[in-house]
Amino acid sequence: MISQKKKNRLFWILQTSGWFLYFVFTLTIYWQRENLTRSTFVECASAAILGFLITLSFRLLYKKIKIHNYSVLTLFLIVFLLSFLGATIMVGISVLLPFIGTDCEGPSAGHSFRLNLIMVISWIAPLAGWSALYFGIKFWQEWMIQKEKTEKANALAQTAQLQMLRYRMNPHFLFNTLNSIRALISENKISAKKMVTELSEYLRYSLVSRNYKNVPLKDEIESIRHYLEIQKIRYEDKLCVSFDIDPATEEYPITSFLIYPLVENAVQYGMRTSPMPLNVRIKAELFENNLHIEISNSGLWVEPSFQEDSRTIGRGLDNLRQRLEDIYPGKHHFEIFEKEDSVYAQMIIKNESGR
Repeated sequence: MISQKKKNRLFWILQTSGWFLYFVFTLTIYWQRENLTRSTFVECASAAILGFLITLSFRLLYKKIKIHNYSVLTLFLIVFLLSFLGATIMVGISVLLPFIGTDCEGPSAGHSFRLNLIMVISWIAPLAGWSALYFGIKFWQEWMIQKEKTEKANALAQTAQLQMLRYRMNPHFLFNTLNSIRALISENKISAKKMVTELSEYLRYSLVSRNYKNVPLKDEIESIRHYLEIQKIRYEDKLCVSFDIDPATEEYPITSFLIYPLVENAVQYGMRTSPMPLNVRIKAELFENNLHIEISNSGLWVEPSFQEDSRTIGRGLDNLRQRLEDIYPGKHHFEIFEKEDSVYAQMIIKNESGR
């Protein structure tokens, strides 16, 4: 976010360099006209200093103005009136101080009412231009701050949604896993020890990945391997798992826990509709630099409305679709379909970075 210190630094850089360039510009004009004398040099320097000081006073007034509370016409009138007032003050000072006047010979030499009016009009444009630039930069800074706030709010919302998804899935999963470990301790200590190891690795990923917006696909797949190893210990020969992961996809960035709900559903609902053993397959490949992910399981697809816990799976798929829309708007494809006694969940994440 743009800090007040950075705003002040930017202002002073533009203010100083802008009026210095104005000074150089006016000197150049006199030089091209072969009229660069000591008096014209003083005149140019004095005009730049007066402009510098007058616009500083403008800034004190403009800082109190909330530009979103005024119409464009109101801002235009404020700028015009202040520019006219500032130009009048500058010309008045030049009249009162002859040594910075046009001819450097005092107010009697050329400072007629008509000449003064022309000088006032000529100063309105640069002062109004300064004001327009000030409001333009101020509007841009406020727009950037609002944009950063919106992006931060969206990121927090996505993080909260992901955390909610974790908290929803973990208690159910942990409950079954801990019950299995308790049963295995007396029956098969080696399997119990392995299940504890797989569970700890799975939970470690769950905790660490929440600190990152994206993770490499290989980390997500590794987490799924830990989850499925736990399920294979639970279900023994009733569950067969295979992976077909293209090595080219391993470093592809993906939001964490995006694939997990599909794998969880494949196991949970495949166990109810598939002849044993249940076959679950996870496939990932790159096609035209787009990431293609496919989760399939043997069994039949049953609409969520007919499931005994339909609200859970229905909400899980809705959450997944919403996350895809939030994170990859217009750059993803997701569908679930049934084919040859198997259920397929296909997800395509379209390339964003031209990798």
